Amino acid sequence: MKITIIAGARPNFMKIAPIIHAIQKAQKEGNEISYRLVHTGQHYDQKMSATFFEELNIPQPDINLGCGGGSQAEQTAHIMVAFEKELMANPADLVLVVGDVTSTMACSIVAKKQCTKVAHVEAGIRSWDLTMPEEINRMVTDALADLYFTTSETANTNLRNLGATERQIHFVGNVMIDTLNTNLSRFHKPEFFDAMGLKEKEYIVLTLHRPNNVDEAEKLKSTMYEIVNNTHGLPVIFPIHPRTAAVFTELGISAPNLHIVEPLGYLEFNYLVKHCKAVITDSGGITEETTVMGIPCITLRDNTERPETCSIGTNELIGTNPKAIKPTLDKLFSGQWKTGGIPELWDGHTAERIVRILCQSDH
Repeated sequence: MKITIIAGARPNFMKIAPIIHAIQKAQKEGNEISYRLVHTGQHYDQKMSATFFEELNIPQPDINLGCGGGSQAEQTAHIMVAFEKELMANPADLVLVVGDVTSTMACSIVAKKQCTKVAHVEAGIRSWDLTMPEEINRMVTDALADLYFTTSETANTNLRNLGATERQIHFVGNVMIDTLNTNLSRFHKPEFFDAMGLKEKEYIVLTLHRPNNVDEAEKLKSTMYEIVNNTHGLPVIFPIHPRTAAVFTELGISAPNLHIVEPLGYLEFNYLVKHCKAVITDSGGITEETTVMGIPCITLRDNTERPETCSIGTNELIGTNPKAIKPTLDKLFSGQWKTGGIPELWDGHTAERIVRILCQSDH
């Protein structure tokens, strides 16, 4: 079986790494399976993209389509045009897409129009919020896919409700956790860690990038005010997303305990998370990693496509109203945060299960 694997943006790289390693292992065991790695170039910042290949021990892509920048529509169009040429030049039995970025949707459309099967890793998750570009990407990809690899029973139910058959749905677990478990011993301190005098469990990690948190100046100011003033003077480390940086710089927000740092690579960022007191975020993937590492996580969103991080894990969804931040931090500092557990099959062996199914598949 010839598989084309798509990677486009930072969240994808953590998901494809264990799949590539599992394919390489299957090849050594005599299975007839090969892959071609296509990087769409959706993320082109060095820290957001290139370093991940080195850090996660992923081979350099066979091709980089160079489709970074532009609006949602422009980027989708660029990826589709470029990937159509790529797939025509290098036909595959199956195109494997991961997650919910623009590249995931765009390459799924192209593959199906060329009558090529599509497998979606992390299929079936839903926020039910159509203001999120990722939700549209998920819906379109799942409407087209032939094979669904899922992280939870909730995702399975969502897919069944859409008409997917049991033969198409494969509950395999979470590939992000494969990468996390593989690299736990390799996490290393960012350069600034000792220089800032950071201490274990005595600082907060913050990430923000969603439009409803960062695009309105007054709301962003209020959010930052509530965070820095209710963390009991602990340092707040904010690796700033390029999208957020543009707005943030104009506002001139500062506080003695607020430390703005450049985006971090995977190994440095997760070192920071593993040793912090808590994470405040509007990301989805981070909530999965904090759940497995047992780190309290506060999510500034009105909905989540990963409800198991709240019902089972250490995550709490508090909405986007800045006024909800203080009572949540009070709960954290009073020692009342839930312990949490690890969802089923988030055990570090998801990629092996995916590749075993692909090797046996007659789809």
